[in-house]
Amino acid sequence: MDGLSGYFAELAKFGSAACVTTAGGEAVALDDFVGWVIATGREAHANGGKLMFVGNGGSATIASHMAVDFSKSGGMRALAFNDGAFLTCFGNDLGYENVFAKQLELHASPGDLLIAISSSGRSPNILNAVAMARARGCRIATLSGFQPDNPLRRRGDYNLYVPASSYGFVEISHLAVCHCILDTAMGLEWDTAPEARAAAE
Repeated sequence: MDGLSGYFAELAKFGSAACVTTAGGEAVALDDFVGWVIATGREAHANGGKLMFVGNGGSATIASHMAVDFSKSGGMRALAFNDGAFLTCFGNDLGYENVFAKQLELHASPGDLLIAISSSGRSPNILNAVAMARARGCRIATLSGFQPDNPLRRRGDYNLYVPASSYGFVEISHLAVCHCILDTAMGLEWDTAPEARAAAE
C-alpha cells in the first residue's frame, strides 16, 4: 500500500466486496440485506419488540453505538448487552461464553431482531447468543469477517461477510454497513457532498 492513500484505497474496497448469504447459503445482494434488516427491525418495533446487538471488543463498541443510534435516530427500540456489571457477574458465575446468551434468555422475545457482530465469526459467546436467540424465536442477522467458512456466517437468517483479515478493515466495514442500514431507513442521501447540496438548493 502507498501510505495513507493506499490504506484508504484498500479500506474502500471492502464495503463493496462484502457478500451476503441466507441461512441456506444462497447469495443475496447487499441491498437485500439492508432492506431485510430495516423491514425486520421495523416489524419488531411495531409489534412491541426490539433490536438487540452483541459483539466483543471493537464489535462491542459498534453494538453500543448502533443501539443508541437506532433508538435515537431510527426511532426503533434497540439495546446492547454490554453493561460491565452484567458481563463480569455472568462471566464469573456462568462463564464468559454465556454472558450474552443468558441476557438473551432473560430479555429476548419472539420476533425480536438480533444483530450479532464478530470479526472472526468464531467467538463462543456470540455463537451461543445466536443459538439462544434462535431458541427464543428471534430473527437473526450476522456480520463477520476473516475466514469465509467461519461458523457465524451460517447461523443467521441473513449473514454479511467482509473478506478481510485485518480487524480494522472488518470492524470499520461492519460499522459502515450498520450506518448504511440506519441512514437508508432514515431516508438520508449520501451521494453528494454538503457543498454540492447547498449549491443545488
